[in-house]
Amino acid sequence: MSAGGAARAQGTVPFTPDACPPWLRPLVDNVGQMPEAYRRRLPPDVLAMVTAAREASTHDDREAAVLVLFSGPESGPEDGGVPDDADLLLTVRASSLRHHAGQAAFPGGASDPGDRGPVATALREAHEETGIDVTRLHPLITVEKTFIAPSQFHVMPVLAYSPDPGPVAVVNEAETAIVSRVPVRAFINPENRLMVYRGDLGNRWAGPAFLLNQMLVWGFTGQVISAVLDVAGWAKPWDTNDVRELDDAMMLVGKQGGPR
Repeated sequence: MSAGGAARAQGTVPFTPDACPPWLRPLVDNVGQMPEAYRRRLPPDVLAMVTAAREASTHDDREAAVLVLFSGPESGPEDGGVPDDADLLLTVRASSLRHHAGQAAFPGGASDPGDRGPVATALREAHEETGIDVTRLHPLITVEKTFIAPSQFHVMPVLAYSPDPGPVAVVNEAETAIVSRVPVRAFINPENRLMVYRGDLGNRWAGPAFLLNQMLVWGFTGQVISAVLDVAGWAKPWDTNDVRELDDAMMLVGKQGGPR
């Protein structure tokens, strides 16, 4: 069963595929290619760990979901590209948190017992973190869940769309430092792309990242966005040889004059 089909079977929050705008259709139609798109950048030992964890997953595992929310006009450019005013909702986690402190992320978090599947989890968490009106959102489909080793969670991305999601803001400063609707063109721009690693590169692997005005998007979130660009056909050639250590890359945040 496909990732989207599995979510339909286990949850009662409905999908609204008819709400998908034409410019998002290439991504939604090819969502099954997403896991391979971000796994292809993983070295063999890391890929083996992720695969083993996924195959060993049980109903007792720690489950989480994140909201990958695209906003923008219902019609797109005639060439089939992304509208200039399309954006993606991201947050930056508070620096005081135990896991992923200061890291850019999609809104989301751990499943609660009362959640009706991963879509409900993603919507609830997004509302709690950003104050977004979830009645304005159209869940489209889910992506196969991924094991996140540092937090020991299996995370399922939920792709959604809204022509107008309304206002968003930081709700709890103890958990979230920034809430931002980032232009999709900022992620597509090759000048904003790089590879980032933590610690000693000899013992680590570098993953795709995006250096924007307010944030450095890396880790799981950077991998998912990179895969989105590849699968949707939006990616442009970029310098994968620009490899930087995480702390060095973080020092560049805010020095570019804004997303381009």
